[in-house]
Amino acid sequence: MRMRLGCELNYNFSVPTPMIVMLNVHYSRTSDLEHPDHLKVDPSVPVWSYRDSFGNWCCRLVAPVGPFSLGTDAVIRDSGEPDARDPYAIQHPVEDLPPDALQYLLGSRYCETDLLMDEAWRLFGHTAPDASRVQAIVDFVHNHIAFNYNDARNTRTASEAYAEGRGVCRDFTHLAVAFCRCMNIPTKYCTGYISDVGLPPPYATMDFAAWMEVYLGGRWHVFDPRNNQARQGRVLVAQGRDAADVPLTHTFGSNRLTGFKVWIDKISD
Repeated sequence: MRMRLGCELNYNFSVPTPMIVMLNVHYSRTSDLEHPDHLKVDPSVPVWSYRDSFGNWCCRLVAPVGPFSLGTDAVIRDSGEPDARDPYAIQHPVEDLPPDALQYLLGSRYCETDLLMDEAWRLFGHTAPDASRVQAIVDFVHNHIAFNYNDARNTRTASEAYAEGRGVCRDFTHLAVAFCRCMNIPTKYCTGYISDVGLPPPYATMDFAAWMEVYLGGRWHVFDPRNNQARQGRVLVAQGRDAADVPLTHTFGSNRLTGFKVWIDKISD
């Protein structure tokens, strides 16, 4: 199927402000784009691009004083198949993991494995060392945290989400990521688009979403603690250790966000 996807963010700046922007589709999906999803800015300013240490595509710019908008708009081809699942994928012993997976075992800014280690083993130590262990973690987190946009807080960590039992998709993901790492399962934090394809209406207002990838059976597998179901039309934008590695926009100075729109819509089979 073909989907149109993109976003528009509107700001107002009181002084010229440097920004790093991470809004482009991940390189693993760029061959599916019908045309490049170049970052568009208004008013026009120079934009420089680079790839960060996680392979994410980042854009640098200096936002001018006053109203400023930025975003992307593209058409992407997708198989239309839901997230692949392999219930028999095994957990690897730490000594057998590939070197590039090891950093995803460690604690990070929002995923404090040291604070959650004992609780993780109490809750999930009895589970089999395979995909069913990850699913048990996802089921627990999905039921433990109550979702509400009004409960969003950009400083909430995994341990705080566990204690408070509320939050948004990034909180679900941070807690599940931390629990998986406590159980010696390499886990990435991911952000991007999830379409409503295949779901019955009514649809909530579209937003960027967070999910995770875990390393099992020699490859990375998608799990979604917030939705806890395989979804169609999932498009990765960026991945890292936690939300601190993949902010949509990072402004080096004060700013006022005046508008925010996200879309991903099926346009044809």
